[in-house]
Amino acid sequence: MPMEWKKPTSAMLEAFANCAPTGADIEHRSMFGCPCCFVHGQMFFAVHGEGLVVRLPETEREELLAVEGASPFVPMPNRVMREYVVVPEAMWHSPDALGPWVDRAYRFARSLPPKEKKAPAKKAPAKKAKRS
Repeated sequence: MPMEWKKPTSAMLEAFANCAPTGADIEHRSMFGCPCCFVHGQMFFAVHGEGLVVRLPETEREELLAVEGASPFVPMPNRVMREYVVVPEAMWHSPDALGPWVDRAYRFARSLPPKEKKAPAKKAPAKKAKRS
């Protein structure tokens, strides 16, 4: 049975917009209709379904997961994305609380090797019609 897709709330989108960093090396793009931030091709801050997600190294993940309301990022059943944490909703309304986690996520993603851009898939040649 397919999972029901949940649209982000206006509060979530506003929190993302208030804390999404800008800079020459930061790319804003959409994945599955939700805004995300990338550095060198590595995602570090995103809106997904019903939450805001940051990507962190292990010790900082553990620190954030210890905060009430934080949880591992599980985009689909049985699919935990281990480097990502869903930020507690209580932080959404405070750039002072959320901003430092976004900064940490940016620094972590920036430390990772840049992702190579994938070449566009080649189109298969059109099949010739059989002659009878």
